[in-house]
Amino acid sequence: MLKDAWRRLRRAQWVRDAGCWLIAQYIRLVWATGHWEVRNQGVAQAFWAERKPFIMSFWHGRMLVLPALWPRSAKIHMLISMHRDGELIANAIAYFGHGTVRGSSPKAGSDKDKGGLAALRTMLKALKAGEYVGITPDGPRGPRMRASDGIVTVAKVSGAPIIPCAFGAKRRWVLGSWDRFIIPMPFTRGVIVWGEPLFVPRDASPAELETARLKVEAALNTVANTADEEMGVDKVEPAPPRAVPAEAAAT
Repeated sequence: MLKDAWRRLRRAQWVRDAGCWLIAQYIRLVWATGHWEVRNQGVAQAFWAERKPFIMSFWHGRMLVLPALWPRSAKIHMLISMHRDGELIANAIAYFGHGTVRGSSPKAGSDKDKGGLAALRTMLKALKAGEYVGITPDGPRGPRMRASDGIVTVAKVSGAPIIPCAFGAKRRWVLGSWDRFIIPMPFTRGVIVWGEPLFVPRDASPAELETARLKVEAALNTVANTADEEMGVDKVEPAPPRAVPAEAAAT
């Protein structure tokens, strides 16, 4: 009975609205009280200054402080899943003036759309308009720190590069969730690490897309590991690798 009551309470709209507000305020608290340094930000700044679009890529477990990092002058659309938890994240992000795209990034060979095609159209429209897109290529359900092929599909069709990003924190909580979600503590030291742009050719074959996917995955794990090493904390280990699609493995 208590479990059912708790479920009903969690689904109540006023509870979810309050939760979104609290998440946004906690992000602001951590960002304002922490000592944050940024590595290799010149890569992103060059694109912002020239108003050239790119796809910001980050692991699902390292998304918490990134809404505070992103400048309001550069319009970004974060890809958020259609799941109920995705609604919570989308509403929290809205407090920072960022847009969201609801759905999943399109997966090659999948007949379950889950809003993927509509999301793809919205992201392509934003990139064409000189705006930016944010994608967690291991979301919404994993496997952890393993990139799906959706992000390289968006890069291929749009021509926009993928730029990986990750944060690390000296004092943090690492949740036991599938993504090992990282919550920095207030007043912590932290670091944001940007990677180099990764381009996907518009005429990329399935095998080349798989190579690009692996490069994105490796680049994201590199910036995540670099951030953790700088903070002197344990690295978060990826889940076992995804199976390689047969058509991508063929040469």
